[in-house]
Amino acid sequence: MMKKYSITIAGNMGVGKSTLTQLLAKELNWSPFLEAVDDNPFLEKFFQDMNRWSFHSQVFFLSRRFRIHREMVQHPGSVIQDRSVYEDADIFVRNLYRLGKMSDQEYQLYRDLYDEFVQILPKPDLVVYLKASIPTLIARVQRRGRHFERYISPLYLQQLNELYNAWIEDFTLCPILTIDTDRLDFVRSSADFGSIRDKILAEMNIEPVYL
Repeated sequence: MMKKYSITIAGNMGVGKSTLTQLLAKELNWSPFLEAVDDNPFLEKFFQDMNRWSFHSQVFFLSRRFRIHREMVQHPGSVIQDRSVYEDADIFVRNLYRLGKMSDQEYQLYRDLYDEFVQILPKPDLVVYLKASIPTLIARVQRRGRHFERYISPLYLQQLNELYNAWIEDFTLCPILTIDTDRLDFVRSSADFGSIRDKILAEMNIEPVYL
């Protein structure tokens, strides 16, 4: 019986998580589980008025993350997840609370829900952290052209980058592979994609078998 693997692609907005998730899934014949960005009815409102919609948007993501994790556990084959619930809580929600975009009561309620949730989660085998500088993130966000993301400021991305760097230093639930993507174009360059793929497989001690 083949071993079932589970990896998570982590990183800031615009870094390329969804794209890499889908490319790896196709290459390795694993199943992708993508972030429910387009399904979030609060997201555009959130970027227009963070004080009003932060809690709603993040609880929506938490509920969808729980559903995705349940589906991943039930799935018979290896899986690749686009962003983890750990990032939601320790980076995005923490940043919103730190900026005063969530009240004490909202933040505590979210943390209570999150703490109950993560106790029953199986840990991934590997977290792949894609990092990039602010100019790279801005260029990629603009390139993909999501309407609501025009409200994102460089300062907001910088705040998230700082929290990501601190989070990676303290994360101990599973191994982490950090990949600097500033000089990589894994969408247009097969060599760049192959380099990332091979690093992931080597980190997990998986013999490369491509379809």
